Amino acid sequence: MAGGSTKTILIALGANVGIAVAKFGAAAVTGSSAMLTEGVHSLVDSTNQVLLLYGRKRSTKPADAAHPFGYGRELYFWSFIVAILVFALGAGVSVYEGVLHIIEPEPATNPLIAFAVLGIAFALEGWSTIAALKDFNSSRRGSIWAEIRKTKDAPTLVLLLENSGALIGLVAAALGLTLSLVTGNPFWDGLASVVIGLVLGVLAIVLLYEAKGLLIGESADPVLVEAIRRKAAAHAGVVRVHEVLTLHSAPTMVTVIISADFEDAMLARDVERIVLEIEREVAQSFPIVARVYVRPRDSSTAGAALPAGV
Repeated sequence: MAGGSTKTILIALGANVGIAVAKFGAAAVTGSSAMLTEGVHSLVDSTNQVLLLYGRKRSTKPADAAHPFGYGRELYFWSFIVAILVFALGAGVSVYEGVLHIIEPEPATNPLIAFAVLGIAFALEGWSTIAALKDFNSSRRGSIWAEIRKTKDAPTLVLLLENSGALIGLVAAALGLTLSLVTGNPFWDGLASVVIGLVLGVLAIVLLYEAKGLLIGESADPVLVEAIRRKAAAHAGVVRVHEVLTLHSAPTMVTVIISADFEDAMLARDVERIVLEIEREVAQSFPIVARVYVRPRDSSTAGAALPAGV
């Protein structure tokens, strides 16, 4: 039920741990602010992947009396925490280190080591990004931005944006280091750190916005909602389907509530039978649907507000 491929998360985790070690080593040897910033970035990313793995495991716990709809939203909660970490640690530390390096510039030494580490990091981050993009594209219909706005698979979105930010950061670090060497002015290395921080900040805000929406509760894809409506409306004895309310409890777990009007001449036991048939058919036709509830409702009261708790 949890979104995001475990294999993809593990690939990202392995890549970021190795990259973080290499970057911190290179920062210690070269004195590069941008390299230190990149090391912090990779360390934060590694922590984030551990949190996503934990959230993915927690989200698969079966429903119980305290959580009758399951633990699927744990995945969204930990994705929200990851977004906060990216903003507070990744972006915050990057900007801080960059400003500090601009105020108190320190020339980089052994730049070849830094460039070698950046090249290796770019290759590993690229490998991780391809894996995340493959997961992301598996359900994409339309542009990447449109899918970012409507996706319910928060872990895959986190990985994709994190990796994209990492690649941009590596390019910025390489440019900053190059300009520092060419001009002899370490200001550019510090500026690169600030740019990396700003990029991470923007990505974190996007993640926070999307994770917040999923935590509050978002409806299913309109295409799915319409398909469920047609399935219910086509059933014998149904006069009209008033509402199809859906809610994502996890990337691949949706709860559905259908409000429908039945033929007035039908007996109560016949309505109950049809309700059960609709619930069974919808659940069988759409595997993403975890629970289905059909509420008989007369057309004359369809527009009336429901009492609290109903």
